[in-house]
Amino acid sequence: MDRLWAGWRMAYIDGARSKKAGKEPCLFCGLAKAKPGPKNLVLAVTPRVLVMMNLFPYNTGHVMVAPTKHIGTLARLDSEDSAEMSEWLGRVETAIGSAYRPDGFNLGMNLGRTAGAGVLGHLHWHIVPRWNGDTNFMPVTASTKVLPEALDRTYAKLARALEGAGPSARRRAGRRS
Repeated sequence: MDRLWAGWRMAYIDGARSKKAGKEPCLFCGLAKAKPGPKNLVLAVTPRVLVMMNLFPYNTGHVMVAPTKHIGTLARLDSEDSAEMSEWLGRVETAIGSAYRPDGFNLGMNLGRTAGAGVLGHLHWHIVPRWNGDTNFMPVTASTKVLPEALDRTYAKLARALEGAGPSARRRAGRRS
């Protein structure tokens, strides 16, 4: 396959474009003040880091990691925030690996509207588990992404897996690549 099309994402992107900059509260800033739980999909909050599931996941287990500070570029991320973000990215990778055994991961971020950022001005990483053959005809022909698991079940699995995915667990288990 030369290209992977996700036509269903355009409705989400168009919705983000239609919001007037500065008029809508920042999703991540609001959730950084929230208590973790399945209703808001927040898995963890520290003084520096927010970990949450994506309400519009690319795949089951899609998680986002963001700084709690409203920062829009990597250049503005201080070393302490950067270190804790890296630690949480590893913890999330370990937790998803434990809960779902994916064949690989996509890890990335979109900075700016043109790059596809749905939340402008607040950087965040996407961690998307991938499996061999995880795309099918539904997104292409029906503009529909079929997820095999409800978000509340995914939340429960990831929350349990994160409890055991601290730094010592990663050292014991080794990192999947």
